[in-house]
Amino acid sequence: MSLRAMWLNKIKWDEHGLVPVIAQEAATGDVLMFAWMNRDALAQTVATGEAVYWSRSRKKLWHKGEESGHVQKVLDIRIDCDEDVVLLKIEQAGGIACHTGRHSCFFQKFDGAVDGGDWIVVDPVLKDPESIYK
Repeated sequence: MSLRAMWLNKIKWDEHGLVPVIAQEAATGDVLMFAWMNRDALAQTVATGEAVYWSRSRKKLWHKGEESGHVQKVLDIRIDCDEDVVLLKIEQAGGIACHTGRHSCFFQKFDGAVDGGDWIVVDPVLKDPESIYK
């Protein structure tokens, strides 16, 4: 490994070589999504200035927006005090981060007042996912 990549060693990767990542919209502070990165994903994110994640289901790197066009321009990268979580402060292209066509993946809110409690959808679909993913 080159000396230039030594910064990757500061991250406490899990037993699968992954680290949890939170994508936060820089302008609003909204948490848009949660994902995973491996070393290559984080290195590519730094190199390109756009978010690249590790897809656990597809077992491959995933450049956010590669299909939808909803790329995430990375403005700032931070790690938490335990060095085991990454925070990306991003600009979200098209205002849609979620594959459901919503601004944020966190569009369901717990409402304890509803007959014993339930999850309520609180954010609208901005674009039909069928028109995003062809």
